[in-house]
Amino acid sequence: MPMTVTARFDLAKNAEIAEVQIRRSRPRHPVDGEWHITTAHGPNLMEDAKQATRYMIDWLGIHYDLEPSDAYLIRTVAGNLHISEVVDAPNWVVSMHMPQR
Repeated sequence: MPMTVTARFDLAKNAEIAEVQIRRSRPRHPVDGEWHITTAHGPNLMEDAKQATRYMIDWLGIHYDLEPSDAYLIRTVAGNLHISEVVDAPNWVVSMHMPQR
């Protein structure tokens, strides 16, 4: 299908990010606005889900000055875990989505 995509990339200097992290808007979603997304990939979906969750807990701790236990609780009630890609076996991609409001 024909389409036009506009993307803007920002470089986070001196950031130590183990895997891809994304900030995007989600219009027409029950929670409109900006979302932060952490990803993990590997051959085991369960381990990838756990790792994407750990990355989100770390991100919440750094950006909102939260203790890991508090970040875990917020992630539990507000985060969404997605299986994002299964076509490149054995490198599955799992992502954790967190609204930013």
